[in-house]
Amino acid sequence: MPSSLYVPVLLGGMILTGSTNSLWSKWQDMQCVDNCADPDPSKRVLYEQPVWQTLQMFLGEMLCFLPVLYAWLRSRYHARAVKLEEETEPLTEHADQPEPLQGWKFLLLWIPAACDLTGTTLMNIGLLYTPVSIYQMTRGALVLFVGVFSVLFLKRRLWLYQWISLIIVMSGVALVGYSGSLIKDAVKDALVPHSLRSLASRAAPVTAKGEAEDLGKVLVGVFFILFAQIFTATQFVVEEKILGRYAVSPLVAVGFEGLFGTISILMLFPILTIPSVAAASPFFDLGRGWSQMVNTPTVIYSGIAIAISISLFNFFGLSVTRHVSATARSLADTCRTLAIWIISLGLGWEKFLIPISFLQVLGFSLLVYGTFVFNNLVRPPPCVPGPPPAAAGRDEEEREGLLSGTLDETAALPADLGQGGYDVVPEGQHALAANKATSPQHPRSD
Repeated sequence: MPSSLYVPVLLGGMILTGSTNSLWSKWQDMQCVDNCADPDPSKRVLYEQPVWQTLQMFLGEMLCFLPVLYAWLRSRYHARAVKLEEETEPLTEHADQPEPLQGWKFLLLWIPAACDLTGTTLMNIGLLYTPVSIYQMTRGALVLFVGVFSVLFLKRRLWLYQWISLIIVMSGVALVGYSGSLIKDAVKDALVPHSLRSLASRAAPVTAKGEAEDLGKVLVGVFFILFAQIFTATQFVVEEKILGRYAVSPLVAVGFEGLFGTISILMLFPILTIPSVAAASPFFDLGRGWSQMVNTPTVIYSGIAIAISISLFNFFGLSVTRHVSATARSLADTCRTLAIWIISLGLGWEKFLIPISFLQVLGFSLLVYGTFVFNNLVRPPPCVPGPPPAAAGRDEEEREGLLSGTLDETAALPADLGQGGYDVVPEGQHALAANKATSPQHPRSD
C-alpha cells in the first residue's frame, strides 16, 4: 500500500507536469525566430511548427522506456529465485488471461500511434490560434467521441443519464469556444500581443476585416482541436481492442507508441521536405522549422522541457491510476485544466474580462459537471432515471475507465485507466504475483 505522503506526491506531480506541458507548448509557440528586431510585432516571425512539436511528444513517450529498463536491470541483478514448477496449476486456472504482447505483435501499437500522430498534430495547429486555457478545455470534447465509439465498436452500453451528460459536456465545450472567440481581442493586448497571430496574416493592418479574421482564427483553432478528438478517440478504441486481448506493461505500451510515432514522422521527412509540399504551408516546412529550432536556444530548451514533462506526466498518471484509482486521475486532470487557466492569467497570456470570461467559467463548469455525472461522481438530476443497481455495479469499471482519460494527454492509454484488464505486473514478476493471488483476479490499478 502506498504511504500517506506518496499519494499526494503522485497527484501533485501529475497536476504539475500536465500543466507545465501545455504551458511550455504555448510558450514555445510564442518564441520569435526571425525578424525579431522589427519594432512592429506583426512583422515578427514566431515558431509555428506543429510537426516538430508532435515529434517532441513522441520522444517524451519514448523516455517511458527508462523506468522499464531500470526495472529490468534491477531484476536482472537482484532477481529472486522462483520455482516455475509450482506455477503450473495456477497458470492453468487462468488460461483465459490475455496472452503477452511480444514479437511482431508489438507492431499492432503502430495503429494507435498513427492516430496519436494525426490527432496531436491537429491539436498543435489549433493551439497556435487559441489561448492555452481554451485549448485545454476544448479537449474535454474527447469524452463524447470516446463514448460514441465505445458504443459502436466496443459494444458498450450507455444509459440515458450518460447520454445527457455527454450533451452537457458538448454544451460546455461550445461555451468555452464561444468565449474564446469573444475574448480574442483582449488576448492580443496581453504582454505578448503577437503570440496568437499566424504567419498568413502578420502583415495585415488592424481593421474591421482583420478583427473578423482574428475571430475566425479562434473558431478555426477550436475546429482543429475538436477534429483531433476524433483521431484520439479512435486511438483509445483501437488500444482498447489490442490491449484487451494482449497483456503488456503500461509504460512499455506508451514507450512503443512513442517509438512508432517517431519512426512515422522520420519516414514522412522526405515527403515534407519536397519544396512544393513545404511551400504549401509553413506548418509543414520541416527544413525551415529545423533551422528555426537550432538557431533559437529557447525553442530547443522548451522542446526538452516538453519531452520531459510528457514522460513524467505519463509516469505520474499511470502511478495514480495504479495506486489510487482512475477516478482520482480524472479529478486530478480537472485540477490540471483549472491550473493552466490560472497560470496563463497570471502570466498575462490571457485576461479575465467581465462578463465574457464568465462564459468560459460556465462552460468549464458544465464540462466538469457532465464529466462527473458520466463518471458517477455526482448523482444525475432526479428527473433522469439511472441504471438498476445491479447494472450500475456491472458497468462501474467501464464507466470509470472510459472517462478517466477525458482530458489526458494523447499518450494515455484507456486500458491503463482500468478498462482493459491487461497485466500491470512488471516483467519478470508474473510468477510471484500468481503465488500471491487468492482468486482469479490479478493486480489492478483501479
